[in-house]
Amino acid sequence: MILDKFSLAGKSGIVTGASRGIGAAFAQGLLEAGGNVIIADILEDKAVEKANELNKIDGGGRAAGALVDMRSRESIQALVDKTVEEFGTVDFLFNNAGTIHRMPCEDFDLDVFEEELQVNLVGPFALAQACARVMIAHKHKGKIVNTSSLIAVQGGRTVPAYAASKGGLTQITKTMCNDWAQYNILVNAIGPGWVETENTAALRANTERYEHINTRIPLGRWAKPEDLAGAAVFLASDASDYVTGHVLFVDGGWLAF
Repeated sequence: MILDKFSLAGKSGIVTGASRGIGAAFAQGLLEAGGNVIIADILEDKAVEKANELNKIDGGGRAAGALVDMRSRESIQALVDKTVEEFGTVDFLFNNAGTIHRMPCEDFDLDVFEEELQVNLVGPFALAQACARVMIAHKHKGKIVNTSSLIAVQGGRTVPAYAASKGGLTQITKTMCNDWAQYNILVNAIGPGWVETENTAALRANTERYEHINTRIPLGRWAKPEDLAGAAVFLASDASDYVTGHVLFVDGGWLAF
């Protein structure tokens, strides 16, 4: 039955930046589909709290909280080791953790620029690499999903580091797809549109800007984090076994307007 292909029962993996927002919605969707999920976050106490909350869901998989600092290779490897210790392997990875700073290009601090690239681009590549090595060693299919953005294909304003990092992550998604297809590791990305999260709080507080964006979205509303959960389950599941190197934009029609 086709619905069986969407089940993640018996599969385990990682969602970074999963204590809140889009990452938390990804994690809940994956767990409700039967998957076991490591809730990884720079705020370890919040990750554990979210895992405990998700473990109250009946009929789902199991969650565990863990620390990850995407600026540290040691922390990234420790996360992968913990996942293997906890669940035996890594079947999927959602590279969702990220940061954004807003500053005009002429004023943008280069130290901030470099740190943002580390968190949003270098760290996710290192984590994907570490997970892929486990998948290759265990000789089983794997799914890696990176969180892209509309800004990967549009310039945005006052976000040069974010644009560079998301554009780079989107291109790396395609390169990893090409290199790892031989191992049956499928690599894709989800490109959220305008989502009601902490990262967009300042924009939403600007009533004029908020309404301008609303009128530009064909569906006429911002997304809520849970609007992205279905895409996450699809890309982690057997239902997407011939989908790789793709960026799935979940944007309410923004890019089609």
